[in-house]
Amino acid sequence: MTLTGTVPTIRQGLPPALRPDAARLYWQAFGGKLGQVLGPDDLALRFLTRVIREDHCCVALSPSGDLLGLAGFKSIHGSFAGGEMADMRAVYGWWGSQWRAAALWWLSHETDNDRFLIDGICVARQARGAGVGTALVAALCTEAQARGYASIRLDVVDTNWRARALYDRLGFVATRTERLGLFRHMFGFSAAITMVKMLA
Repeated sequence: MTLTGTVPTIRQGLPPALRPDAARLYWQAFGGKLGQVLGPDDLALRFLTRVIREDHCCVALSPSGDLLGLAGFKSIHGSFAGGEMADMRAVYGWWGSQWRAAALWWLSHETDNDRFLIDGICVARQARGAGVGTALVAALCTEAQARGYASIRLDVVDTNWRARALYDRLGFVATRTERLGLFRHMFGFSAAITMVKMLA
């Protein structure tokens, strides 16, 4: 099923009732990248449902209120899908949380105080090609400007050519490529490309 003629509503913040849907959508989008670390699926969904921050995202909703897409971001107060060590222990146990936390830290420990950081954009399969991704990026740009940022940044993996094409079209410029080396076997991709868009 695909959407035709449907105009999504873009809003800041995730309605609490949609937390499980947001966790599923995020996992569908990033499970290929994080599956070796946050999997198996049932544990990953428990963890994401527990940690996602409703105030650190913009969402796209259908006229009936279904979640069509979401775009998370990071701030000094945390990230959309970050969580704390206590959250990881609650889901994965002591040993399972130790190595998972180390792997995730390696992947996302960098901070950037100068640019607004995107923490994942995902669009439901039935909503792809309907402009949802473009609308979510626009909402993030508005959020970034409201917070006083002059540019917005994201990282896209080398295997996600569909997202890379969208970001190129929307004016993002690749500024750096970081290769994973042996870690590529854990995360399922070989490199992450940093892309930046200047805001008017």
